Amino acid sequence: MGYCDSPYLYKRRKTREIVIGDPAHGGVIIGGNHPVVMQSMLTCDTMDTAECVRQTLELVAVGCQLVRITAPTVKDAANLQNIVRELRVQNCLVPIVADIHFKPEAAMEAVKWVEVVRVNPGNYADSKKFAIKEYSDEQYSAELKRIEEKFTPLVLEAKKLKRSIRIGTNHGSLSDRIMNRYGDTPLGMVESALEFARICRKHDFHDFKFPMKSSNPKVMIGCYRLLVARLQQEGPDWNYPIHLGVTEAGEGEDGRIKSAIGIGSLLCDGLGDTIRVSLTEDSPREIEVCRDLLAQIPILTNSGFIVQNSEFPFDPFHFEKRETPEIELADQVMCGGEQLIRVVVTRATWDKVAHKIRPKDDVKPEAVYEDLNIAEIDPTGDFEINCKTQLVTVKDGVKLPAITAFRLLAAKLKRLGRNNPILLKDCINFDECRTGFQPVSDSKENMETGKMPVLLEPKIALLRASVVIGSLLADGIGDAILVRGEPGAGQSLRLAYNILQAAGCRSFKTDYVACPSCGRTLFNLQTVTARIKTRTEHLKGVKIAIMGCIVNGPGEMADADFGYVGGAPGKINLYVGKQAIKFNIPEAEAVDRLVDLIKEHNKWVEPDGMEQKIPHPV
Repeated sequence: MGYCDSPYLYKRRKTREIVIGDPAHGGVIIGGNHPVVMQSMLTCDTMDTAECVRQTLELVAVGCQLVRITAPTVKDAANLQNIVRELRVQNCLVPIVADIHFKPEAAMEAVKWVEVVRVNPGNYADSKKFAIKEYSDEQYSAELKRIEEKFTPLVLEAKKLKRSIRIGTNHGSLSDRIMNRYGDTPLGMVESALEFARICRKHDFHDFKFPMKSSNPKVMIGCYRLLVARLQQEGPDWNYPIHLGVTEAGEGEDGRIKSAIGIGSLLCDGLGDTIRVSLTEDSPREIEVCRDLLAQIPILTNSGFIVQNSEFPFDPFHFEKRETPEIELADQVMCGGEQLIRVVVTRATWDKVAHKIRPKDDVKPEAVYEDLNIAEIDPTGDFEINCKTQLVTVKDGVKLPAITAFRLLAAKLKRLGRNNPILLKDCINFDECRTGFQPVSDSKENMETGKMPVLLEPKIALLRASVVIGSLLADGIGDAILVRGEPGAGQSLRLAYNILQAAGCRSFKTDYVACPSCGRTLFNLQTVTARIKTRTEHLKGVKIAIMGCIVNGPGEMADADFGYVGGAPGKINLYVGKQAIKFNIPEAEAVDRLVDLIKEHNKWVEPDGMEQKIPHPV
């Protein structure tokens, strides 16, 4: 069972076309050979018609092609009529997606007014109580029949009105029924979506697409790969489009890195027909990142060089780090085996940041590239490795994109019966990196040959490094990493550590799961997130979820240590894991109470005023 023809050759998955609205007048066609569609979501109250219109026009002005609006109640869904009417009066024809969760009756109202209705299988017909129950086959069949009775009216109405449906499975809101049969797994997410798809197909309705979202990029990648493989198993006419997104990615660099790892990895494998970068920021910023990310895919993928190898060097559906021996990377620094994935820097970077590093700092260079005993290999040809503890990497200048080259290196090592530790690089072909920055010679190969790498604009360097290194880490490949495309020495060091944290490989700072705002949000997410970070950002290894409402909150933050969740207007519920501990706390007190909760569970340490500030560009 595979999700793509080859892990070494880019070929976009061919999907059905879904026509949304009138493509000649602002609509879009999703799938087929059409470009990947960019979308985002409004952050305001759906009953505020004027603000919804204003935010929609603002999104369209920056290139958003689908706009999602939450409709938590029938009243909200009915107001979509007013929003759409005012948009059309202002000659804005962008298709609108209604976001539905708990109320089928709201979906039945929304489908009258908008081009797409998003339903979440985990809570459209089910309720989530984290209940443990064994279902017999007869009981499970009865539950499926109940779901069909709830969902079929929407399918028939969508077919009648020529609307589309987004079957939006979310890792944070799998139903108790799915959780009890499949567990909290990618398989559970896929089967949840397929149940609803079968109901659509039963009524000869095919205008639907699949998201498969998670806040964990590795989980998200595995889910989408498994979904595509299962669709292929079902038959050639199950080639429905898919929407890519890392939900609750957060803000700033962290949100962009998580999204680039998850979305970028799948785009590089040829998957994805629509995307959203979910940031805890103003929505128009999401579109800029979408556009920048899509622009990197032709550069980062191999669409011409034929690799005579179709063997996967990794399990695409279950994450497992590639087994390697433990070796000494540098003085008193080990890598490989069960060691942490190490951060390597160039000599030029070391010279600029070394004097700022203190002995107990977590963020610091762990080896210098030019000093390493490393075999630089061209994986497109034959090679021999006679020592199993030899550190290896891809040689600069190899005429392959980095993801392809490192996957091929891992595959050939496996064929040779070798499991040498691998140093990952964010780029190996500097000719593709010309963006106007002055070239800097900072690698062993370039110093010897006189070739000059050209460094990238910072926001592009971040995306490319995250896609390349993050994709390979999600494949289980890599024992050390080297970031060279970033122009700032301190920034490149920070970027390396942030990629490792986002990929779930190392924890050097507090980890935050923060959802983007929408009309369901019960507090100002950007302000509150900043307030919580100010109080807690020194808590290395602690994971805190900041969720605007309960839709995905308890499930999506199940692996977080603590959760701050909107429970009602002006009221906050606090969680430990997926268990609500404190209810209806006034928002003005909630951050202090969160700190108290962290202290009660012995996760608090007092800031000593000496926390390391991660180096910025020098």
